[in-house]
Amino acid sequence: ASPSGILCRASLCSRGFPGCGLHALLTPVTQVAGLGNYGLWGTRHSVGMEVLDRLARQLAVAEGWRVDKRCCADVALATAHGLELVLLKPRRFMNLNGLSVASAAEIYSLGPEDIYLVHDDLDKALGKVAIKLGGSASSFEMTRLRIGIGRPEGDVTVSNYVLSPFTAGEREKLEQILVQAVTCLLEHIQSRVPTEPGDRG
Repeated sequence: ASPSGILCRASLCSRGFPGCGLHALLTPVTQVAGLGNYGLWGTRHSVGMEVLDRLARQLAVAEGWRVDKRCCADVALATAHGLELVLLKPRRFMNLNGLSVASAAEIYSLGPEDIYLVHDDLDKALGKVAIKLGGSASSFEMTRLRIGIGRPEGDVTVSNYVLSPFTAGEREKLEQILVQAVTCLLEHIQSRVPTEPGDRG
């Protein structure tokens, strides 16, 4: 379920986080959502959530995850490059992740240009990380960080493949992939930091 159709641009405002007991957010705000199947940790389809966990550790908010029932997600707040980040892991299966992304966007008055989606990509080999640009208020598209997981070999179906855990060999490679993904994400966020009031690159 894509949240794109129900996201609209609104002026950013400071909002508290009563569901989590966290401080009020400053503007500008960016949402970073790690997509996957909540509870199916370590599987290929949930690699986006692993990226969010690594990002939270790097930003020193790994202990800050809280359940926000308003958007049915685990949420942590962080700061990077002068931006307030809403880190989000939907507590739903992948096909319903968009509902949590959209709810959080409404809570924080965010448009699609303020949102990053982090998720797996069958069409990219394991180890390939790429940004697909969105971030335009007029395009209603969100920026995507795609994490390559490759395609299954032999008779393995795609559904079984994405729901299965990484092999031991893949897991060794994944550690560096997670580092690369977080670096790529933070560099792109930094490149979009406004240089003038009201400017969003």
